[in-house]
Amino acid sequence: MPIYGDDGLIRLSALWRQQFPKGPPVAHELRAAYSDRWVRFHTLPDSKRYPGTEDEYAIVLHRYNSVLDELFEGTDVYVLTVAWSWEPDGPELPPERHEVHPEGARWMTLGYDDDPDPGLHSYTHLYADRRPWRPGTVDGILREVADDVLGGVIITDTGLTRIHHPYDGGADVIAAGPEERDRLRDAHRAWLPRNPAGL
Repeated sequence: MPIYGDDGLIRLSALWRQQFPKGPPVAHELRAAYSDRWVRFHTLPDSKRYPGTEDEYAIVLHRYNSVLDELFEGTDVYVLTVAWSWEPDGPELPPERHEVHPEGARWMTLGYDDDPDPGLHSYTHLYADRRPWRPGTVDGILREVADDVLGGVIITDTGLTRIHHPYDGGADVIAAGPEERDRLRDAHRAWLPRNPAGL
């Protein structure tokens, strides 16, 4: 369901600042900012990055949905997707973002305009919707993530206590606390990265 009106988006912004005060909803920065609650899972055996067959897509989607279901079963979630542009209201890339997330309302725009060369300024647009969680509800988005078409996706409960950030090759989870993080990690040890740093 869409987030109706500016009031819903304003409330979402206020809740983000309350729950994640260390910065804006930039998915790849959350791992370092909330490392005491973070765990990473890989989506294919042997840490293979990209699926090459429908059987491998099935494994990827199963792993994504299994963790998502453990985090969000029986709740509503916010689904956040990201596009970028060279102008604040210019053409957005990738076009697939709108195709797989047409119900997303523009939540915020983050400007990256520190470079003295205006030609290198860019804008990141975040889109949000709220929906009941069920396995498969975001599979179209997850397939685009798995193919490295979409980046920066965040799926979170409506209280913003947990974050699931799928990326091409895996997912970063910010759990509600270290104990929940440990339970998730222990339940899916076969999906953990082999790197000692958990990457």
